[in-house]
Amino acid sequence: MGTVRGEVGWLIVRVTSGVCLAFFHGYAKVFLGGASGLVATLGNMGFPAPLVFAWCAALAEFAGALLVAAGLATRYAAAVAAFTMAVALYSQRNDPIHRMELAILYLAPMVAAALIGGGRYSLDAWIRLRWPIERRGQG
Repeated sequence: MGTVRGEVGWLIVRVTSGVCLAFFHGYAKVFLGGASGLVATLGNMGFPAPLVFAWCAALAEFAGALLVAAGLATRYAAAVAAFTMAVALYSQRNDPIHRMELAILYLAPMVAAALIGGGRYSLDAWIRLRWPIERRGQG
C-alpha cells in the first residue's frame, strides 16, 4: 500500500470487518447453536455432509474473521471467509438485494484481504509471514 495513511486505512477496514463478522455472525453459529440452522440450507444447496460444512462455515466466520482482524495468516483466513461469504451470497441469489447486502459487505473486504494480505500493521508483518509464492526477503 505504501503510505502510512493507506496502511492505517487498510488496518481499519480489516479490523472492523473481521471483528464484526466474527462477533455479529460467527459467534452465534459457534457458541449459540446457530450452525445447526445452516445444515438445512447447505443440504438444500447440494453440499455433501452439510453438518460438516455448516461447522466449517461457522468457524470461518468466527475464527477466520478474527485471524483477519489480527492480521495473522491473513490471506488464508480471508480466502476461507470469502468463500463462505460467496456461498452465503449464492444462497441468497433469489432474494431481494437488501437480503444480500451483508454477504456482499463482508465478501468485499475478505476478498481484498486475501489479495492484499494483512498490511504493515498486522501480525503477519510482525512475524514476517509471507504468501507461499513469495520468498523471504522479497515482496
